[in-house]
Amino acid sequence: MNMEISRRGFLAGAGAGLAGTTLGAFGFGDVEAAHAAAIRPFKLANTAETRNTCTYCSVACGIILYSKGDLKKGEKAEIIHVEGDTDHPTNRGTLCPKGAALLDIVRAKTRTLYPQVRKPGSDKFERVSWDAALDRIARLMKDDRDKNFIAKNNDGATVNRWVSTGFLAASATTNETAWATYKVVRSAGMLVFDNQARV
Repeated sequence: MNMEISRRGFLAGAGAGLAGTTLGAFGFGDVEAAHAAAIRPFKLANTAETRNTCTYCSVACGIILYSKGDLKKGEKAEIIHVEGDTDHPTNRGTLCPKGAALLDIVRAKTRTLYPQVRKPGSDKFERVSWDAALDRIARLMKDDRDKNFIAKNNDGATVNRWVSTGFLAASATTNETAWATYKVVRSAGMLVFDNQARV
């Protein structure tokens, strides 16, 4: 079947087709609206991004925590996603299975959220305030240091040693924090000092 079409008719038909396609591409068609409604919203939209360090081992991999909830409005921020930090020089975005499971650890019902103490003779732990826990730790350390501090050795040389208590520092800290920890521990006279990175 031969169909004769003029140049003017061809341009008019092509222009009408182009206009209809353009309107559909801009979202005026029902198909595009249905397709857009079927797409799941991006789960990390409107979340706060916080960089941190994985708490598991001595590698100290970088992680990114995504949380929802505006603290400025009095809402409680809840971590909804954890992933490796691609900008971190240690892991470059990768995480081991333990690091990949951090979200489950954060949400675990068995996770300790506050200090507890088990009194002598008791078979259960009791919740105490942070102030009470830190005061107790400081008091016990001070009493032990006063009792066991060695100011001079057998030759009479000043040594200022405290050998009855040790300190194990965390590996997931910055160099500055590790330096400050080292200075505090050594200035107290402790010789038994190590970092979890070597364990």
